[in-house]
Amino acid sequence: MAFAHSKVTAQGQVSVPAKVRQRLGVGPGSVLEWEEEGDRVIVRKAGRFSSADIHRALFSKPPRRRTLEEMKGGIRRYVTKRHASR
Repeated sequence: MAFAHSKVTAQGQVSVPAKVRQRLGVGPGSVLEWEEEGDRVIVRKAGRFSSADIHRALFSKPPRRRTLEEMKGGIRRYVTKRHASR
């Protein structure tokens, strides 16, 4: 159930209800993003992303499985490189 409503003007403008502005923490000069997800439109304060958004961006495909020997070799190379200048 919607907790606020807005009307679109003839110029395509929308007033953001006070409850929504307070919940998003926006005021004059704030930038809002509009994102389409299927049959829904998501509006959020620009720069605010959910943990699901970040997870999708970072892990769009699963990493290649590594063997134990590959992992040990990678750690060995890292430690050698990291401490080589000492």
